[in-house]
Parts: sequence; C-alpha cells; structure tokens
Amino acid sequence: MTTFVPACMLVTGGAGFIGSHVVTRLVKKYPASKVIVLDNLRYCSSMNNLESVLDADNFEFVLGSINSADLVAHILKTKLVDCILHFAAETHVDNSFGNSFAFTTTNILGTHVLLEAAKQCGEQIKRFIHVSTDEVYGESKDSDKFLEKSVLEPTNPYAATKASAELLVKAYHRSFNLPVIISRGNNVYGPNQYPEKVIPKFISQLMRGRRLTIHGTGETRRNLLFIDDVADAFLCLLENAMPGETVNIGGNHEYSVWEIAQKILKTFGLDSEADQHIEFVEDRKFNDTRYNIDCSKLQLLGWKQKIDFDHGLKLTVDFYLKNPNYWGSRVSNSLEAHPVILEL
Repeated sequence: MTTFVPACMLVTGGAGFIGSHVVTRLVKKYPASKVIVLDNLRYCSSMNNLESVLDADNFEFVLGSINSADLVAHILKTKLVDCILHFAAETHVDNSFGNSFAFTTTNILGTHVLLEAAKQCGEQIKRFIHVSTDEVYGESKDSDKFLEKSVLEPTNPYAATKASAELLVKAYHRSFNLPVIISRGNNVYGPNQYPEKVIPKFISQLMRGRRLTIHGTGETRRNLLFIDDVADAFLCLLENAMPGETVNIGGNHEYSVWEIAQKILKTFGLDSEADQHIEFVEDRKFNDTRYNIDCSKLQLLGWKQKIDFDHGLKLTVDFYLKNPNYWGSRVSNSLEAHPVILEL
C-alpha cells in the first residue's frame, strides 16, 4: 500500500471541534505541507481551537463560507490545493428540527460548491475527504451492524441533508472521477467541544449548578469516540484509503444517555445523589434509539480505538474544569433543555 502525502490541504470547518483537532495533527505531522483552514467562525467554532498552530509556518486561516463559489475556487487554484478535507457543516440535530433550511444551505449547497470547484481543478485534486455521519443509516433496529453498503434511511432533517450531500459526492466521483473518500462516524467527544452536544453540555450544566436535562427516558444509546481516536482515523483515511471508498468510523463504547449522565456524575463525585441532579424533559420530535455500525474496513486500513471511555471522559471533564470560560457567555442558551436557535 502506497501512503498518500499531500502538498497543500484545504480543511473546511477547521476551527470547529473535530476539524481543529485534525488540523493540529496535520500541521505537526506534515511540516512541509501547507494546511489552509476555511471557516466562517459561527457559534460553535473558535480561533481558540487553533491556538497551538496559529504561528506555524505551514498554517493559514481564511475567514469565509464554503457557499462562496468564487472564494473556494480562488483558494483551490491559487494555493494549488491537492487535498480537501470537508468538515464544515451544520451538525446539531435539535437545531435541524427548528431551522432545517440552514442545514440544506450549508450541508448540501456548500458541499456542491466545493465539489464543483474541485472538478474545475481537474487532476490537481488528489483527495477529497467528505465527512458524513452514521446518522445517514437511520435507526438500528436489532443487533445487525450497518455496513458501508447498507441502504441510507435518515430520520431527521440533519441526517437527510448529510445523506443528500453524499449523493452529490458519489455523483462527482462517478461522472468526473473526482477522488472522493466518504467517512461515516459515530458520536465524538473531548476537549473544546461546543456544549450543545450531550457530554460537554452535561459537564457545563453541573459546573453551573444546574441539573442534567435528559431527553425522554434516557434510553437512547450512542457509540462514543474520543477526539484523539477520531483524528487518528482521518489521518488513516488520508494516507491509506482509496478514492471511491466509503469508510465507517466506529467504536465499541456504547452507552445510553442515562449511563453517560451517571458516569459524569460519578466523575464529579455526585453519583450517590444522582436523582437530585437529573431532570427528565420532553424528547426530540424523533430520537433514533441507536446507531450500530461496522468499522472493520477502517481497522483493515490500520486504525484501532485506543482511548477507553472512562479515561477520555476524565480528560474531557478536566479540560472544562480548567477552562470554564472557554466558550464565554454564548453557551448559556445551549445549556437549556431545548435551546432556542439564536444563530444558524
């Protein structure tokens, strides 16, 4: 197997949670390669996430939107980008129930803009990694695991836009031979994640003396991957996956939301009085019970999960305790049981 080494990478959404961790790895692992981040710095991204690489000689930041066709085309052509890692997206399911048009605009149209600009560059583009989600498969009903060839049956507007974007990505591979690689990943957690997702939200609620707000009965289950393992997975895909492949990024740490709450309470030393710190609230319009995916293809490429959930959770809690104001006052709305959408 020949390892691919990029010369110049464009990372969309690189100031967000997952993107910024991948960018940090890329900048340090490939000092002779240029890493360009394109991000519009919306509510869940921050330059703080990129602090460790801002002064690196091979790093560049561009403030802008993936929906700007002229800007995207200019970056690809003038910087001689040969690799695109597309993380930019609206991702929070709760928000998609209230403002689904924003998800269509970013996740579908934004992806189409990138694909068209990449197509215009011809053979200059060697890799286009499209970051999707396990939610495109829909809800797991039994013990069977979703394979990369499984039928896509998304159940919420967010997942539907990601599935739609995938169809465009596949079409550009088949029609124009664009060297695309699609990833479909489990839930991710870790330091500097915006507190709208369950783990940083629960941690932030406890830090502010609030109850943990659990949707429905708390029986929904999620497989959880620590951010370092996920960053490793994307470097593995970049270097070893072949164009045209779809690869699941999955772990083996599956817990119910109730179990996650219990583990976080235990980390804070509050598990003996759990009932005082939990509030059950109305569930989402629809809440998939679980997502069960097979990640054997990724393992064959050389990746394996390294971080145990309890250890990863401790690292995450420690980060927020040491950085209580990392996201400033803007997190207050996100800590509500059902946040009002302020910006999309």
